[in-house]
Amino acid sequence: MGGHHAASGAAAWVAIASTGPYTLGWYPLDATGILIGGMATAGTALVCDWDHRHSTVANSLPPLSNIIAVGIENASGGHRQGTHSVLGAALFVLLATLAGQVQLQTEWGLLSIGAGLLCMFMINIAAKALKLFPKAGFISNWIFALTMAGLVTWFAPDQWTWLPVSMLTGVVVHIVGDLVTTGGVPLLWPLVVRPPKPLRRMPLLRQVWRPNGALSLPLLGRAGSKREWLVLIPVSAYAMVGLAVAAWSIAEVHWGRAADAALAWTRLWL
Repeated sequence: MGGHHAASGAAAWVAIASTGPYTLGWYPLDATGILIGGMATAGTALVCDWDHRHSTVANSLPPLSNIIAVGIENASGGHRQGTHSVLGAALFVLLATLAGQVQLQTEWGLLSIGAGLLCMFMINIAAKALKLFPKAGFISNWIFALTMAGLVTWFAPDQWTWLPVSMLTGVVVHIVGDLVTTGGVPLLWPLVVRPPKPLRRMPLLRQVWRPNGALSLPLLGRAGSKREWLVLIPVSAYAMVGLAVAAWSIAEVHWGRAADAALAWTRLWL
């Protein structure tokens, strides 16, 4: 389910980018990087489903997102095909790598223009899937997206590598999430290897190696199953706590700076 993919992506980012308790710290960033990256990765964890012209992702920023969805659908062979493969993941990471290097040095600092434009879609996709603004219309979606683009452009971490890492994290989380459901994923696309007919009758093998060539480890059953909910409730809580801690840290820093500035002005006037 879309919301579960987004929550899983955010949780994975908190785990690898944070250095606090119960985290991995593989790609340590400051609180701003954790917060921005978490929101972005919630969106990159949904980008694989941009292969369906009527999906939530496709309708996130109409009409531009719809046009892109049609192109991806045609290029990838349809839903749960090319975008859910190793090749598709590599192309998404390549896109993020190129976007992450589009930066502009100005008198105000280094602006991450490419990251801002890509995250304009990613963060809005996540907000749509998580139903953060259920009654938002066409104009509201674009206002939110452009606001997020501006914030990412201004506050994104200086190292451009964070965006490819975010994309890789989100795409891997999405593919693994679909892999552990009954539908499976075509990991080797465009190479499709279907099981021989005699093997399709074997109870265990037919669940792992689908007749259409997809691979599956159906630990969670069908999408939206009770097992999926049982797994995603703690995962979502982990993501929310991690992002809330990052947001609180940022607020403390800015509050401290504001207090220092106010104290300095008070001493000056006194």
